[in-house]
Amino acid sequence: MTDISKETVLAALRRIAAPDGRGNIVSSGLVSEIAITDGKVMFALVADPQHMNSMESLRGVVEKVVAELPGVSRALVALTAEQPPARAPGPKVSSAQQLRNGIPGVKHLVAVASGKGGVGKSTTAINVALGLQSLGLKVAVLDADVYGPSMPKLFGLAGKPEASDAEGKRMKPMSRYGIEVASIGFLVDEDTPMIWRGPMVMSALTQLLREVSWGETDVMIVDMPPGTGDAQLTLAQQTPLSGAIIVSTPQDLALIDARKGLNMFRKVNVPVIGIVENMSYFVCTKCGERHEIFGHGGAREEAAMLGVPFLGEVPLDTEVRIRSDRGEPVVASMPNSLHAAIYRDIAARVWAAVEGGELSKPAPRITVES
Repeated sequence: MTDISKETVLAALRRIAAPDGRGNIVSSGLVSEIAITDGKVMFALVADPQHMNSMESLRGVVEKVVAELPGVSRALVALTAEQPPARAPGPKVSSAQQLRNGIPGVKHLVAVASGKGGVGKSTTAINVALGLQSLGLKVAVLDADVYGPSMPKLFGLAGKPEASDAEGKRMKPMSRYGIEVASIGFLVDEDTPMIWRGPMVMSALTQLLREVSWGETDVMIVDMPPGTGDAQLTLAQQTPLSGAIIVSTPQDLALIDARKGLNMFRKVNVPVIGIVENMSYFVCTKCGERHEIFGHGGAREEAAMLGVPFLGEVPLDTEVRIRSDRGEPVVASMPNSLHAAIYRDIAARVWAAVEGGELSKPAPRITVES
């Protein structure tokens, strides 16, 4: 395949007139930084919110022009503009605005988030997804952590997604354990760093939501990026999330960041389903003694203080880590284990919250007899 360069892309874009007729879209400053990875070209067009209809048409033209360049395997073009936090009435025609109306076929979107990385958010996300599936639900997973996608590894999936239409404009989600999954990790090599600015990240996420052929789905679990940056805030504002799960370890440092994540969702009016305490304790496999390595009960106390449900505590366990690294999540590979039972219990509480509004019931405690 012929290599594609930014200069070639810019040359093609300079042949497209700006909406106001004064020069082209490049000279008018409408084109954001261009990112190219393995033949995939991604950038955003700066749009005036008052002229989204015409800009959406222009976006389609621009995407087609770039996609037809030699060496381009896929073009991903999004519109970016400052959006008001309130959901104003009126037609919603931009790609980002369309997401606010929901994803066709998807009934509920549930975000799994954390204030910081390294607390087991993605492991929690995949096992809660499998727990929801055990309830007889149709479940999908969106890996929204563009900078550190984990789902290909956790699902044990490799390869590239197939096109779902003759034009190659939409793609099929990958699937394992009966769960559909989409991730930027399927589109780039594992060792490729994602050196993208905010608009590029949102372009990628918009494409994964808007141009993947999701089937009829009861719950889509969204594995959010860690932290409370632009990508997290935009996802929370521009997708109709049914609720959010906050994952934290018991230690004070993690809880401080978890509190920030929780407050972010509250500020954009996304219901907080509850808090999960991961790595809650460790039971020695030789002596049976329980060790609270990161402290214990901090997330439960935080949930009580903030007035949100406590969903459960997940012990630290070597086998969970080993199976996760092998792409064998514990709910699927060890369904009779303590950890699988805990995740299924958390999943049942999540489903009760999003479907039945049962957010106030206390979480049952599952303990290990030493």
